[in-house]
Amino acid sequence: MKYQIVHRTAYTYGSTVSASYGLVCLLPRDTPAQRVESASVTVIPTPETYQERIDFFGNRLAHFALLQSHVELTVTTTSLVDVTGAAAVAFGIGPSWEEARDQVAGALSGDCLDARQFVLASPGVEPSSVVRDFAAPSFTPGRPLVDVLSDLTGRIYHEFAYRPGVTDLRTTADELIVLRQGVCQDFAHLQIACLRSFGLPARYVSGYLETIAPPGREKLQGADVSHAWVSAYVPTLGWIDVDPTNNVFVGNRHICTAWGRDYFDVSPMRGVIFTEAKTNTMTVNVDVTAVS
Repeated sequence: MKYQIVHRTAYTYGSTVSASYGLVCLLPRDTPAQRVESASVTVIPTPETYQERIDFFGNRLAHFALLQSHVELTVTTTSLVDVTGAAAVAFGIGPSWEEARDQVAGALSGDCLDARQFVLASPGVEPSSVVRDFAAPSFTPGRPLVDVLSDLTGRIYHEFAYRPGVTDLRTTADELIVLRQGVCQDFAHLQIACLRSFGLPARYVSGYLETIAPPGREKLQGADVSHAWVSAYVPTLGWIDVDPTNNVFVGNRHICTAWGRDYFDVSPMRGVIFTEAKTNTMTVNVDVTAVS
């Protein structure tokens, strides 16, 4: 399936901004499951400087510096991505979670060694005894890691309510377990914390999910949103992506932009502005359109 993604972020400030410096992490990347045909960033007003680079995790980042005075700033990313999707996942195959943990811990080279960095705690994911206790029922002795992933994904989906506005970027996995409600970012962080608490590598994936309008209704323009899910490393099988918000293994309706240890490695936009404005507003519109 081929998708066109248009992601528009607009800022309006309460008074003049003399300079803006931005970092954009919204350009999709090539993966075994997708190929990027084109991707570009448009900044209005036109910045004095614009550069792209590849970060530590292989993500494509864009930097810009806008040095003229402005009260509005719009950043639009337009991409065309051909998604084949990951191979179907079979249950009951591959190593047990204990074997996977030990292989990663003892690796001296190759993919297992590279995956080990995703076992460590990170700014947005701190494994704890509370998280481990929550995850424990999924980690029965000798259970294949693929089956653990499926069970844990389903438990988060069924036991937590999707409810925007309840959590924020500072909400921890421990707090989420008490709240039992949040958004995709929270559910991804929780599942990553669960896997890491058992010594298993897991990374945070940002991107998009094609939404489908109800029968008989047209899809609303700008109704799509950014999405987040989890990628877990399974020795001999590679990285397997799961979406706890929707209780599915990731397929050809998911489009990956970037991955890292947690949200803070791949936040869509960040930067610095110079202004005396006391207020500002931000609006985000996303369209994910299947073109073939």
